[in-house]
Amino acid sequence: MDTSYPREDPRALSSRKADAAAHTALSMGTPGPMPRDHLLWSVFSTVYLNLCCLGFLALVHSVKARDQKIAGDLEAARHYGSKAKCYNILAAMWTLVPPLLLLGLVVTGALHLSRLAKDSAAFFTTKFDDEDYN
Repeated sequence: MDTSYPREDPRALSSRKADAAAHTALSMGTPGPMPRDHLLWSVFSTVYLNLCCLGFLALVHSVKARDQKIAGDLEAARHYGSKAKCYNILAAMWTLVPPLLLLGLVVTGALHLSRLAKDSAAFFTTKFDDEDYN
């Protein structure tokens, strides 16, 4: 048991701390927008199972960006968020471009075959006379 005198009033100590904190000012500049982590986009890219696992790489960087944002390191969060966005864009391109190219090839092939079939149908409907064989 502490019996030393004079004792300090705990309320007076806290008021002194409040006064000291009230006079402390930090200038940190204008706060920018919070960095984006693109987590939902990365989850959809991962679930879609695109080529080269780019969706999984995007998900990893999105989680890192969210962790850095929670930790308060906004510059690292912006860096990881930017990488996640790039991987998501690449994953979307790898997912959308090959089927579109395949569709274009199928359509142009069908058009070419229909034109070829029309020309060959005209060949087979030609009637030859007996005089053509003499």
